[in-house]
Amino acid sequence: MDSGEPGVLKTNQIPEEGDDAVATISATETLSEEEQEELRKELAKVEEEIQTLSQVLAAKEKHLAEIKRKLGINSLQELRQNIAKGWQDVTATSAYKKTSETLSQAGQKASAAFSSVGSVITKKLEDVNIRSIQHSISMPAMRNSPTFKSFEEKVENLKSKVGEIRLLEVTLEKS
Repeated sequence: MDSGEPGVLKTNQIPEEGDDAVATISATETLSEEEQEELRKELAKVEEEIQTLSQVLAAKEKHLAEIKRKLGINSLQELRQNIAKGWQDVTATSAYKKTSETLSQAGQKASAAFSSVGSVITKKLEDVNIRSIQHSISMPAMRNSPTFKSFEEKVENLKSKVGEIRLLEVTLEKS
């Protein structure tokens, strides 16, 4: 919609971020000396306000650091507090609650499976141990052999591990 006449603003030309807005306006319309001077004053005023705000912010940050120093708050403590707050926020989400519930159910099922397997293993070991004892009573020479002693140790170790699994199951059920 450019008529080619000086002083007519093109409506489709909007300065992009980073473009020099004054140069774009000057290119699309003619500003009077008075308008240019007004814009320069406004520019200087805004730059001065920005500088003042930066100085106020720096003073506030210094004051904040001094208060924290007096209270004994250091960066590590702040980090811990931020992590704790973040964790608290995460645990409050519905996604975390659903995941936690799902994992809890999976843990209960795994515990039941371990318990079942542990019971079967214990029963088999007890059967083997009873037969071993019966057999070793009837054959004292075999009971004292290194092979039998090694087997007996392995059975005892396995029984101990089954006991540890049961203890783990109880611990998982409580949590």
